[in-house]
Amino acid sequence: MTSRERVERTVNRQTPDRIPVDLGGMKASGISVFAYNRLKKYLGLSGTPKVLDARFMLAAVEEEVRHRFHIDVMPLDIENALWWTRNEEWLPEKLHDGTVVLFPPHTKIRKEPDGVWILLNQDNTPTSYRMPKGGFYFDDISFNKTGKKFNPSDFRPSSTIPDEHLDSVSRYGRYLYQNTDYGLLGWGCGVCFLGLSLITNSADNVTMGMPDEWMVMLMTEKDTCHEMMDRSVEASIGCLKLLREAVGDYCFAWGIAADDSGTQRREFINPDLWAEMLKPHYKKLCSWIHKNTGWKTFLHSCGSVYNLIPHFIDAGVDILNPVQTSAEGMSPERLKSEFGDKLIFWGGGCDTQNVLGRATPEEIRLHVRKRMEIFAKGGGYVFNQVHNIQANVPPENIVAMFDAAHEYGTC
Repeated sequence: MTSRERVERTVNRQTPDRIPVDLGGMKASGISVFAYNRLKKYLGLSGTPKVLDARFMLAAVEEEVRHRFHIDVMPLDIENALWWTRNEEWLPEKLHDGTVVLFPPHTKIRKEPDGVWILLNQDNTPTSYRMPKGGFYFDDISFNKTGKKFNPSDFRPSSTIPDEHLDSVSRYGRYLYQNTDYGLLGWGCGVCFLGLSLITNSADNVTMGMPDEWMVMLMTEKDTCHEMMDRSVEASIGCLKLLREAVGDYCFAWGIAADDSGTQRREFINPDLWAEMLKPHYKKLCSWIHKNTGWKTFLHSCGSVYNLIPHFIDAGVDILNPVQTSAEGMSPERLKSEFGDKLIFWGGGCDTQNVLGRATPEEIRLHVRKRMEIFAKGGGYVFNQVHNIQANVPPENIVAMFDAAHEYGTC
């Protein structure tokens, strides 16, 4: 069975030959370039690693690594399609720990005397992204700044995609579909209704970088919020219509939203309020996708979201990621027992907060084996660690995790 067949059978609740495995299928299922570089050396692999996304310092997972770990998924992220379809040179840079990496073409970084790195726009003006000396990510320092005025008319989500960009997405998608057998996960032009995720384009974030004010408005200015979220969904559908023409059935699923809704302890929005305010707009977007494409709908939502999952399902969400099992109420047994026949779980295969970076390889193997026994029962599961593999994770732990996922993933 090919990887594509394996993934498609899984998301359609048919029995595959083994549980599909993901690494880097989207920007919350990947690996820090710092950890990736050490992993390559540990495996005896040569070559300079590429940074898939400069903000998050995520590595572009290479074919030899995908092959080694039996990975079944590749991303078709519209933000990255331009880089892969052009012949421009990637840009070498030495990180603070001495790692040499390649940044995407046209990446511009200004290095301050105090060691801070600043991402720049193409006109050399500074963005709001900063990486401190010795840091592992670029932080958005404009996030939730006080003193700004929330003006709903300033929210202008894009409802179109430039022809050049669409052409690149189409060519890249066709290349991947015809020259690989991976399942392709589409990403781009999704929505963000709570504002706490940076995976979606900031211009499409309905909170406009002020989630604290937006959360109050959800209770005090409901009509305005509904109008803005409807505008967001209409713009998303406008772009998805173009993407459907560009990539057709190359993808098995499309990311509708990166919309973190939980904290470590519980949902940070009352589930009844989520159902009243957000669910109608999720349902509209998911309904359009189900009616007009063959894609499954993919939602990324971190944290304790147990009490929201019934609403996710009712809204039309097919796949949930990252399945943060260390959060309150998110035990694998409970999730699988209550929702396993209604939702595809994508993640939860290894606890990245308490296990992956701290346990021994043998402890990780046992941990993954238990997770596979729980989530794989009855199908509808794709293995992935909870969110991205962090910069400090030892390579031997990464190897133990993926080897165990393959060994214990036979259906």
